[in-house]
Amino acid sequence: MELREAGLDVGERRVGRLMKANGIRPVRTRRHKVTTDSRHSLGFADNILDGDFLADAPNRKWAGDISYIWTSEGWLYLAVVIDLFSRQ
Repeated sequence: MELREAGLDVGERRVGRLMKANGIRPVRTRRHKVTTDSRHSLGFADNILDGDFLADAPNRKWAGDISYIWTSEGWLYLAVVIDLFSRQ
């Protein structure tokens, strides 16, 4: 962000690659915030698809995923749910 403020158009990966090549390590000012309690007594959902992602009819099998994307304004959370029959 400091480089962008100085008027240089560089990407985060390029800066990271150059820092690594020159032995420069970032100063960590923030710690990772833990948001998941892995030590709970709740169960988990069974894997009923077991790798079979082909559906014979609409609305029979659905799949979803969540991804986190870093932007200049912070984290962006992307959630996707699709019908495995129509892929929509």
